[in-house]
Amino acid sequence: MKNRYLLQTQLEEYTKNGLYPLHMPGHKRRMAPAPGLSSYRWDMTEVPGVDDLHEADGILAQAMERTAQLFGAQRTWYLVGGSTCGILAGIRALAPANSTVVAARNCHKSVYHAAELGNYRMHWLMPPVDAQSGVYGSIAPEQVRAALEQQPDAACVIITSPTYEGVVSDIRGISAVCREKGVPLFVDEAHGAHLGLFGTFGESAVQCGADLCTQSAHKTLPSLTQTAFLHMGKNSLADPRCVERQLSVFETSSPSYPLLASLDGCTGILRENGAQLFAQWKNMLSEFDCAVRGLRSLRVLCHGADSLAMHPDFFGFDAGKIAVCTDATEYTGTQLAAHLRNRFGFETEMACGRITLAMTSPADDRAQLLRFADALCKLDEQAVPAPRALLCALPQAGRAVLPAGQAVQYPARDIAGASAAGCIAAEYVWAYPPGVPLIAPGEEITEAFVDFTRELDRTGTQLHHSHSEAAGMMRVLQAQPCDFA
Repeated sequence: MKNRYLLQTQLEEYTKNGLYPLHMPGHKRRMAPAPGLSSYRWDMTEVPGVDDLHEADGILAQAMERTAQLFGAQRTWYLVGGSTCGILAGIRALAPANSTVVAARNCHKSVYHAAELGNYRMHWLMPPVDAQSGVYGSIAPEQVRAALEQQPDAACVIITSPTYEGVVSDIRGISAVCREKGVPLFVDEAHGAHLGLFGTFGESAVQCGADLCTQSAHKTLPSLTQTAFLHMGKNSLADPRCVERQLSVFETSSPSYPLLASLDGCTGILRENGAQLFAQWKNMLSEFDCAVRGLRSLRVLCHGADSLAMHPDFFGFDAGKIAVCTDATEYTGTQLAAHLRNRFGFETEMACGRITLAMTSPADDRAQLLRFADALCKLDEQAVPAPRALLCALPQAGRAVLPAGQAVQYPARDIAGASAAGCIAAEYVWAYPPGVPLIAPGEEITEAFVDFTRELDRTGTQLHHSHSEAAGMMRVLQAQPCDFA
C-alpha cells in the first residue's frame, strides 16, 4: 500500500510531525475552504451544468461575480495557475510584444518571464533599501512619474505591493500618476489577498485605483495552493476581452474544479464570517506585538518595539507578516529558522540572509502564535549579541545590455561565479522563496552581485539558477558587453 500511494503516504507522515505551519497556504491545514473539498467526486470537466471557466456564463460566472463584489472589483477572474498565471496574462493584455514597460526591480520572477516572452524593453525602478532591515522599501509615486516622463511610450507600470517581507507602496499615489499619464497600472498583490477586506489591514490595489492586480488567495486566505484572483479595477484602462484572450493562452484549458470550488468557498467563508475572523486575526497580532516588545537583540519588523516610523523608506507595512531580523546576533536567518523548527516545532516560510519570515492568516491558532512569540523571547535571551551584521538586500542591478528575451537566444557558457564580474548573465539567479531574481539574462554581472551571492552563501541561503547546475557556477553569454554596444 505504501509503495502504491507513495506521495500520499509521505504527506500523511509529514503532517504527523507536529510542526506548526507559519507559512502558506493560508488555511494552515485547519480551515477547509469547503466541506468535502478533497473528494475526487468534485473533479469535473466542462460538461453541461458545471460551466466553462474560459466562457463562463453559469455557476462559475456567478461565483466570480460575488467574489468581485466582495473585493470591490469591476471584474474578477478565478485563477488555477496561481498569481503567476494572472501576472503573465495581465501584463501581456496591457503591453503588446516589444513594448517598453516600467517595473519595480523587486518583482517576482514571473514578471521577468513576462518580459522575456514579450521581448519587452524594461525600465527598472530601484526601491530604496531599508537601513534597519536590509529589505527593499517602497516605490514612491515620484519615481514612477520620473520614469514615465523618461519613457513616454511605456505600455504599463508594474509594482509589487506588498512585498514578500510585507512592505507596502503608495498604490493610490502611483495610480494617480499613471492615470494622469494615461498608462495602466498592474499591481502584483499576490501577498495581499487579505487587503481591503473589513477595514482591517489597509486598502487593496483595486481600491487604490490599480487597473489590474493579482492576489494569491492561497497565501493569506483559506484556499488551496495554486488558487488566485485576477481583479480588474473600476474605471480600468484594461480591455477585459484582451485579458480573457491572454488567460486562454496562459491558463490551462482544463481547470481543476476542486480548486475553483476552493476559491468560491473562500469567498463564502469571508462573506459570512470574514469580519469576525479578521477581527480575531488582528487581535492575535496585537497580542503577539505585546509579547515580543521586550526583545533585546532580535527585532521583528513593524511589530513589538519596532514601528513603521523607524523605517522611513516604508510607505506602509502588512501586519500579517512577521519578519525577524537577526543582524544584532550571531544567528543567521537559516540558523534561527532551524532553532524554531527543531526546538519549538515551528516551520517558518523563509530564511534568507539575516531574515526569518513567518506568515500568518485568519486561520491561525491564537495559542500557537503566542507560543511563537515566547519562542522568540527564549531565543533572544540565549542569543549572543554581536555587532550589527551586514544585511542582505538585492544589489543594484547591472546595466541591461540586452532584453532578457534576446539574451536567452545567444550562445552561452558556464564559468565560476566568483570570476563572472564583467560578463553578461545568460540565466536567472534567485533565492526561492521569495523568487525575486538577483540577476536576469542580459544584465551585466557586477562585483556587487558577486559579493552579495558570496554573503548569502555564507549565511546558509541557497541560491537557485535557471540553467547552471554545478555549485558555484554561473551561465554567461560567450560574447562580452562591448560586442553589443
